[in-house]
Amino acid sequence: MVPQQHSCIRNILEWIVIFAFAFMFFLFIRWFVVEPYRVPTGSMESTIEVGDQVLAEKVSINLGMGVKRGDIVVFHNPDGTSDHDILVKRVIATSGQTVDLRNGVVYVDDEPLDEPYATGESYPLPAQAAGVVVSFPYTVPAGHVWVMGDNRENSADSRYFGAVNEDDLIAVVFFRYWPLDRLGGV
Repeated sequence: MVPQQHSCIRNILEWIVIFAFAFMFFLFIRWFVVEPYRVPTGSMESTIEVGDQVLAEKVSINLGMGVKRGDIVVFHNPDGTSDHDILVKRVIATSGQTVDLRNGVVYVDDEPLDEPYATGESYPLPAQAAGVVVSFPYTVPAGHVWVMGDNRENSADSRYFGAVNEDDLIAVVFFRYWPLDRLGGV
């Protein structure tokens, strides 16, 4: 009877160890590789709709590989007065590039952007966040990116809170997994 009791305890311990390793692996993946996000606002419509759930990879950010124009990024909201701690926007310009808004069109380094994903016109926003003043043309400081929502007339973005520090970037969106009828790459 003693060997059978020992075998039962050993089996329980083996399962505990297996679950512990699986949980640690899950946490590692979520913290350093890929994390799911739910988009709560319409600032990225129609690329990403309200309530869409997306996956964002963290590897490029964690390895310091940076982001490029056109990437859709997840970042900590620089506007401390907002209800949303995490935002999802598109990178429009990177360090050293100059952004200008002319007649509803975004220019980067004096070249108009071809933005088939954008809806609405791109004008400066009148309200400024926490004392940030953004005037155009605007040169993106070193270590920062300029982000804008695709729904230009319904997005509090860099026009409102200024350039985003690269240290505040969390991940790069690459896939929409919900709703199923919009499943696919972003």
